[in-house]
Amino acid sequence: MPSNEPRGPKQILKALRWSWQGLKAGYAFEASFRLEVYLFVIFAPLGLWLGDGPIEKALLVGSLILVLSAELLNSAVEAIVDKASPEFHVLAGRAKDMGSAAVFLLMLNVMLCWGLILVPRWL
Repeated sequence: MPSNEPRGPKQILKALRWSWQGLKAGYAFEASFRLEVYLFVIFAPLGLWLGDGPIEKALLVGSLILVLSAELLNSAVEAIVDKASPEFHVLAGRAKDMGSAAVFLLMLNVMLCWGLILVPRWL
């Protein structure tokens, strides 16, 4: 059902506020997200410094942002699953495992991007 609320700066500011609340909640309640934020704070500037040109910089930093995004989505899935089904259920476990697997694959993507860009320079 489409919203009757007009789109404009006010709606954009509301969306930014909700996004900020989501980032704060992820940081406050999810240890994995905090760890990934700490790693981002270290590696993002390093990626901007080591990247040779805008595409490499985007790949190095962008791959890190994808991990943070997936971690937030994984945490959201876990929260919904826990709310909907506090007792163990095989489908609930599968949903949580798949969210975790998505984060893991994006971490592999970080290693792939960083490795393919930086390792040839040192060999």
